[in-house]
Amino acid sequence: MSPPSIPSAAAGPVLRRRTLLAAALGVAATGLTACAGRDTPTVQLALDAPLPVEVPDGTVLRVGDKETQKAIEYSGEIDRFTFEVSWANISGGPQTIEAFRADALDLGAVADIPPIHANWTGLPVKIVASRFRQDPVNHPIYQLGIAPGVTVASLADLRGKKIAYSPGQAQGALVLRVLRQAGLTKSDVRLVELASTGDVYVTALASRQVDVAPLGGIQVKRYQAKYGRDGATTIPHGLRDDPGHLYAPVAVLQDAAKAAAIREYVQHWARALIWVENNPDEWIERYYVQDQGLTREDGRWLVENAGVPDIPASWTEVIARHQQTIDLLAAETGNRPLRAKDLYDLRFESLAADAIKGV
Repeated sequence: MSPPSIPSAAAGPVLRRRTLLAAALGVAATGLTACAGRDTPTVQLALDAPLPVEVPDGTVLRVGDKETQKAIEYSGEIDRFTFEVSWANISGGPQTIEAFRADALDLGAVADIPPIHANWTGLPVKIVASRFRQDPVNHPIYQLGIAPGVTVASLADLRGKKIAYSPGQAQGALVLRVLRQAGLTKSDVRLVELASTGDVYVTALASRQVDVAPLGGIQVKRYQAKYGRDGATTIPHGLRDDPGHLYAPVAVLQDAAKAAAIREYVQHWARALIWVENNPDEWIERYYVQDQGLTREDGRWLVENAGVPDIPASWTEVIARHQQTIDLLAAETGNRPLRAKDLYDLRFESLAADAIKGV
């Protein structure tokens, strides 16, 4: 069966893997063996082998991480890369998984559900970096968007409502958690399966295709600005919803050159996040106003709502919370339980936190 197609503009030009000299990566190191790729030989890295530090010349890392791309550029981190980054206009779980399957992407930025969903659908992936928010309940990523003319003032009012539901995305898990928090079950509402991409949820709310949908970040402000005069509202859900991860297919992490590039990327990624925290006015002007077309007031709200980033050096609690999410989804969807620890590549555990020490 041929791999699924993705929009041709999303992943950029097709990149051929370069020949990687074993000496360049220290093939004598434990876990490194030469193997034949589809086009040229590569150096294979065992998943329990130490991460290579040096990135071989000619390595290209294909990354779908649109917002952090801008932070990396504005912060100047882009000038410190020792390899080429090919930025893909890809975001969200469904798009990144599709691109992974098509061998069009090496690294994606998502919340906590896509890595679970990928493994459930036969695509082994692992998380290589994690970010959160300090005081996450008071600095949520999502709010519940309420359609014009619909009355929902509290979670209890969700009973009987049509709610947008995306099984393979963070918004889908949030809906299940919200229902549990409200003492409701799926049979108490009508779940309408819609992938949360672009303005899909905003459009579905405005057209009354659904009564309620989780909206995140920029979409919250755009929905309020465009449809508030028609009676559209948003309400807080009151739960923690802040996980953000970088993840990659296991096959990519077994490519020594790609693994070395991801190791370096994670460090630039972490420093760029701290740059945003330390330079809010420049971030608002260059990203929210000039790039996203928002007002400065909206940009200020988004920065204040995001709060302070939390990049933990230990993933022990992170994995425990992820396990709770897996158990909830497995019970609600009938999928097999997974060990959350198996979703994480622990070689990267402290890398991001170490990169921002003293920044």
